[in-house]
Amino acid sequence: MTARALALFIGVFTLMNLLGGALWPGFDANLWWISFGHVLPGWLANSLLTIFAVSLVTFALRKRSCWQRSPVVAAQAVVFAFVALVNTIGFYRMLARGQMDARFPLPFSLTVCAALLLIAWSAWSEPKLDERGQWWFVPVGAAGLFALFPLALMLFFGNTDYRCPADVVVVFGARTYADGRMSDALEDRIRTACELYRAGLARRLVLSGGRGDGRVTEAEAMRGYALKHGVRAEDIFIDNKGVNTEATVRNTASLFKQWHAGRVLAVSHFYHLPRIKLAYERAGMDVCTVPAPQGHLLLKMPFNMAREVAAFWDYYLKDKPTAVAKHA
Repeated sequence: MTARALALFIGVFTLMNLLGGALWPGFDANLWWISFGHVLPGWLANSLLTIFAVSLVTFALRKRSCWQRSPVVAAQAVVFAFVALVNTIGFYRMLARGQMDARFPLPFSLTVCAALLLIAWSAWSEPKLDERGQWWFVPVGAAGLFALFPLALMLFFGNTDYRCPADVVVVFGARTYADGRMSDALEDRIRTACELYRAGLARRLVLSGGRGDGRVTEAEAMRGYALKHGVRAEDIFIDNKGVNTEATVRNTASLFKQWHAGRVLAVSHFYHLPRIKLAYERAGMDVCTVPAPQGHLLLKMPFNMAREVAAFWDYYLKDKPTAVAKHA
């Protein structure tokens, strides 16, 4: 039953991406769980994903007698598990080359590989269980996986540091207090951005944030910190209209296009980065994310992570790709 719930989640999510990609080029987010790299042309990769997704949904929902098996589904799952294993090897190769740093040293692709092998095993040798009264477990389990998926991205992707030489760093705002002081979260983010700047990884900072509790905006509070920590005033750009993630991405994506920015580093906390990555992808940009280390214990972390689950799916469903030119 667990394998069937996994199959339903993967199948439905894959079909959602393929359908969205057909309607709005750039919508497809299947890269979050599987990547064929540049080995297969796009049409072939999408065809294989479509066949596999339909097989998974059929396997998950059809009524099965205890002696029935699904060798075709098992074979497909093994093939895709192999692709996920190749993705895992690629992760560790990048780690060994110093192309990224992972605070959580396990890639999401390894979890995908294990899930696909479980599906393959279940499809090949269906256990002789009495499933009467248990039909509800598959859709409920799949729904639970939709909630867990963004949490997994926060844990795996969000904790991976992709810092590299770039043209600009964009910092996402957080709360400022009435007296102009930055919250711990905001200080974590601007401190990380200043470290990137001083290390010579970027020539310019874009500080984006909305109104604070007082007269000092989030962006202005970050600017004051940056000036005190070695950033030149002419290298700072302020976006006081970045009232939320959507606004920051919209404002900065057009700005980066004007600047012809080839590579952008996006700085925020790990739980926020999957949604930032998704939002920029929908805006036609591929940014490199950098998680801000926590200088203090953030007491609202569980709430922030729970909120991000709903926010991730909200952005996924409502944000359609725009015509902003794709950057490397």
